[in-house]
Amino acid sequence: MNKKLKYIFGGMTLVLVCGILICWMADNKNLNSDYRALFYRHYRIFSPETPAQADFAGEKAPLDKVYIHEAFEREIFASTFMQSATIMMFKRANRWFPLIEPILKKNNIPDDFKFLAIAESNLVNAVSPSGAEGFWQFIKPTGQKYGLEITEEVDERYNVEKATEAACRYFQDSFQQFKSWTLVAASYNRGIDGLARAVENQKVINYYDLYLNDETARYIFRIMAIKEVYNHPVKYGYFLREKDFYPVIPVYSIKVDSAISDLADFAFKQNVNYRILREFNPWIRRYNLPNKSRKVYTFILPKDGSLDYETLLKGMPQNETFFHDSLKINQVH
Repeated sequence: MNKKLKYIFGGMTLVLVCGILICWMADNKNLNSDYRALFYRHYRIFSPETPAQADFAGEKAPLDKVYIHEAFEREIFASTFMQSATIMMFKRANRWFPLIEPILKKNNIPDDFKFLAIAESNLVNAVSPSGAEGFWQFIKPTGQKYGLEITEEVDERYNVEKATEAACRYFQDSFQQFKSWTLVAASYNRGIDGLARAVENQKVINYYDLYLNDETARYIFRIMAIKEVYNHPVKYGYFLREKDFYPVIPVYSIKVDSAISDLADFAFKQNVNYRILREFNPWIRRYNLPNKSRKVYTFILPKDGSLDYETLLKGMPQNETFFHDSLKINQVH
């Protein structure tokens, strides 16, 4: 190829490359423009309406006060837009509330305290940086004070039934002092002594009149917001069906009053493995149970076939009814 042809070929190549680049830039510009247009067309965030009334355990919140209204609204927004946590709340509550509710009732504790457990742990055996553990987030000294065994081998903060009973004893003690269920709930976050000092120093006996640390100041509003969204899920955009929730797993119990040297072997004798034993009895903390005092421990185990997912689903309601909400889908546009 002579020099002239090389220049012609090079020029044609340059023009072709420039043309491709210009077309790509134009297409990319259109793509970005279309992408932004789709975003603006389809992405919408609406502000949920804050209820005009709210209460905890029958004690009304003074929502006519601007700072009370705004504090409650903040927690309504949090429960509405933290979608993954709120959906898990619904799913887990369907499994655990049937255990928690009767214990509260038996101990004459208002039913609203079940929402306190959600505020504490979202119904998982959580561990906080301060060492609070389990559904009810007891720290070790408080758990032991209210009758929970907490050792290297056993931690009854992880026994939902016993921890709920312990929480009820705490609520009863707190109520004897404060005579207000709202203050009882606040004391669960701040501590009875800490809340009592705030009441004494500020010379008021109403939660909504107290100036508190940020966590305790938000605490009751968070619980009331959880209660509101739980009771009216469709109103806040949660179109969940009864069959979407975690079912209660059929179980049976075994009582043991002797030492168990090998819990894995013990599990095999019950036709399960150590993992299943721990899943249903998370209060076990080791591979053995010394039990020198011959205390009676109750092990919970799944009934035969109850861990089969398809079998569990068949036992769930299969209709499209939205969970405990009177607001129907055709009322929402």
